[in-house]
Amino acid sequence: MASLLLLLALSAPGTSLFSPGSGRLLPYDLLYADGVRAYFARDWPRAAELLQRALHSYSQLLEARRGCQSRCREESGFVGPPVAPSWETRFFDRVLQRAECLGECLGRRLGSEPSLHRASREIQEDFEQREPYNYLQVALFQLKKLDEAVSAAHTFFVANPQHLQMREDMEKYQRMAGVKLESFRDLQATPYWEAYKTGVQLYNVDEYLQAAVKLEESLEEVLLALEDCRALCEGPQEDGTEEEMQPGLYEAIAAHYTQVLKCRQHCVLEVATKPGQVSATDDFIPSHLDLLQFAYDQVGNQALAAECAASYLLFYPSDELMLEKMKRYWVELGEGASITARENIQQYVQRSLMEKKLIYYAVEHLGGTFNDPDPWTPDELIPGSLKQKHSENQKKQRLENLDVGEQEQRGPFTFEGITVTVDSHQLNGSQRVVFDRVLTDSECKDILRLAKAAGSTEDGYRGRQSPHTPHERFEGLTVLKALQLAQDGTVNWRDAKLLLHASEKSRKIIESYFTPGKRLHFSFTHLVCRTAVEGDQDDRMDLSHPVHADNCLLDPEGKECWREPPAYVYRDYSGILYLNDDFHGGDLFFTELDAVTITAQVHPKCGRLVAFNSGGENPHGVWAVTRGRRCAIALWYTLSPEHAEQERMEAEDLMRQGDMEQESSHTDVEEHMRADHSGASPEPPTPKGRARSTSRRRTSGSESGQQPQKLRARDEF
Repeated sequence: MASLLLLLALSAPGTSLFSPGSGRLLPYDLLYADGVRAYFARDWPRAAELLQRALHSYSQLLEARRGCQSRCREESGFVGPPVAPSWETRFFDRVLQRAECLGECLGRRLGSEPSLHRASREIQEDFEQREPYNYLQVALFQLKKLDEAVSAAHTFFVANPQHLQMREDMEKYQRMAGVKLESFRDLQATPYWEAYKTGVQLYNVDEYLQAAVKLEESLEEVLLALEDCRALCEGPQEDGTEEEMQPGLYEAIAAHYTQVLKCRQHCVLEVATKPGQVSATDDFIPSHLDLLQFAYDQVGNQALAAECAASYLLFYPSDELMLEKMKRYWVELGEGASITARENIQQYVQRSLMEKKLIYYAVEHLGGTFNDPDPWTPDELIPGSLKQKHSENQKKQRLENLDVGEQEQRGPFTFEGITVTVDSHQLNGSQRVVFDRVLTDSECKDILRLAKAAGSTEDGYRGRQSPHTPHERFEGLTVLKALQLAQDGTVNWRDAKLLLHASEKSRKIIESYFTPGKRLHFSFTHLVCRTAVEGDQDDRMDLSHPVHADNCLLDPEGKECWREPPAYVYRDYSGILYLNDDFHGGDLFFTELDAVTITAQVHPKCGRLVAFNSGGENPHGVWAVTRGRRCAIALWYTLSPEHAEQERMEAEDLMRQGDMEQESSHTDVEEHMRADHSGASPEPPTPKGRARSTSRRRTSGSESGQQPQKLRARDEF
């Protein structure tokens, strides 16, 4: 999203990014940025055209890269063993020829410099997750192109089944008159998944001959998709990191080649992961052979059954059941029969094992890590020093797959009772939504009780003049302060925990709605109350909170929002969870960039959660609270782990420690009571005091070496 916003900022509004008939394939990221700009401007014809061109450009770019890699591998391949003493020059001669071939081929097919088509990792992820189709379906719907809109929406939803808004949109499309069943088609469907699904269904009802046909079709397509994926691994790698020191020639070649090999190995997981699913199908290629073996055996074709069994044994040579079947096939086919594994499977296994051997050598001698995607890798291939780590990784992966598999069987994550009351379109903007019934009336009252109890302390939730208006008192409580007050016995422990749980529930809802598949981290959490000052409310012209944006500096005159310090530029999404409505004023409102033109308004009430993107698309403010006390939980989230809220981590540690102490205390009391009943006279249990947590702070984003930033005291809504 950050890269897309940067592209939007750098692209001149009047610049045309496409030139029909020029023969040039324009960069898909620029087309995408201009398409999104047109989308926000509600220029639906231009938005639809540019988004479709961006998707076409992305598809053509991948096809060009795959085609050129295949062609240049044949024309400039490494044929024959190196001959001493000129092996080095012969090797680099081929390297240079391969580079020249790729540059010439891509330049010709793209009609421009290949380097122009290198997009940021964030934009690549948008296309991999089919995000452009989300924008496209809205534009097509506005243009009354219902059939195309449904197809675009369905294409996005297949890969993002947890997206709550799209789920509702799909239900609306299904109820619309004039929408045909065939409109719900996946425009990016991969043929092997449908064939595999049909094959397994036929297999399960004992239709083995028809199952074999479909499974053969699936296996052939899977192997082709695997080659396509592997070809793309040799292209440019944008990992978003910068090395302080450039490695030497051989080190650079070794590091890059190892990276390519790891990417190639990971391809088996990519092609085995169904769109919309998180985990890959276990042993995807061996499972084809296992099913095919049984299907051919059932229809009486022992020759093909034996061939599939021999191919399966390449992966699991000691599988007792399959070895028994092979013995039977030898007897049934006769002594003169020739049973060999399929040649393409032999090549696949041999190539994979050679790559694994090189990777493990590099990890052992040059450092790094490797999570082997295959459970069938022979133990003897793994160096002794890495076997324990490999075993731990495999065990961890199996457990994760079990957890994910259970989630996928249950279907997309749902929130019982929660409703989307108002969506972006009804709020006249983008990435805005209102949920209701996030909290019950009882839960709202408990958190309000926490606010009142904290307000009665000298060192806790102390009211002071609002930083935005002299006509209101402001009170703010963080989750860490709430747990510390609970630890000291000042406030109810359960109420403090409820504050933590309510904010986490809101995070999951917002993450599922806006960023399914991408983790949202807390940036700051604040329980905020604003109380109108009595006798000082006549003819108020000020606001409880002036119009602003949460991650950029709003410039109403220039109608811009500058994403630079001192703005909290790392914030990506914002939320407000309301706790009450027994006050006057205090409505949230959205405006245009001019900070004057109001586009939508939200009235607070218990359990209502309003969420929105933190950027310049959503300038907002709060009307004056003219009577009573308005309380809400203000929430900000970031996609960057290094900017995760440090105080929240401490609060969670404190909560776990407190729960353990409470459990331990209950256990001691129960043991004492049992001892009393048994006639013994033990020492009375000593009440456990609530000592402050002395545990070290956990560091977020340790891989990058960055520490979470300390949030400033003025963080509040």
